[in-house]
Amino acid sequence: RSFTGAMFFCIHLEDNKKRFIFANENGLIQMKDDVLKSVSQTGSGKEDAENHRLVKITDELRRRCQLYEKELRTGQSHVTRFDIEQRVTEQFAKENGLWIPMDQVFELGVPGPCGNENDTYVSEHIIYKVNNLLNCGSIFSLFDKIIGHNLLFYDTSYSFYGFTGFEGRSIMPILKQHLVQDAVPATNIEIETYMAAIGFEKVNDGRFVNEQFEVWDLFPRNVLKDSDGDLFIIDAEIKEKKVLVK
Repeated sequence: RSFTGAMFFCIHLEDNKKRFIFANENGLIQMKDDVLKSVSQTGSGKEDAENHRLVKITDELRRRCQLYEKELRTGQSHVTRFDIEQRVTEQFAKENGLWIPMDQVFELGVPGPCGNENDTYVSEHIIYKVNNLLNCGSIFSLFDKIIGHNLLFYDTSYSFYGFTGFEGRSIMPILKQHLVQDAVPATNIEIETYMAAIGFEKVNDGRFVNEQFEVWDLFPRNVLKDSDGDLFIIDAEIKEKKVLVK
């Protein structure tokens, strides 16, 4: 990720200590209680490969949905686009070795915390998230969000594991993410300072924008701080801003 210029922040904490954060073109440098550390802002390359994989899957699912709509939807006004997406995805998953039966989902790990859209399973250093699409509304929207997350937040990038669900009914994607160990929720001021350091402006509480993306739902439940003081954005709503061509 590139920066247009250096930025320096000083936060006055409740215990009268100061935390300094300096961002330059090479990354984010954090100085806390006279300890200097570097927080990498450079991806490993695997995020690009995973995003390319997600784009290929999305393109194929869109192609199949368009064919389904064209050939079978005539005279079936009760069939929604979401219904078509679900049936097409189930067939695609089974044809390509991406279908995980529900009983095998429970073997992914120990049940973890559940939120509005995810049931989670923890296995050593990995957390699996079974997404019910309640927030995104479709697999396409979810994958678009994951691609944006991987572009912005390399250290908590997602990878696609497979699909599960109830055959002939609801289909849910399964995502993998590195588990942040020994973490606590970040504070709002820490989140705001971190986002400013990587080039985002605050719109209102939990919502930020830069020239390309809008990111929201950045509250302490979605941003963790590890024992070293590093911040990790584990979940966020992300939308790429549309550029109007004059």
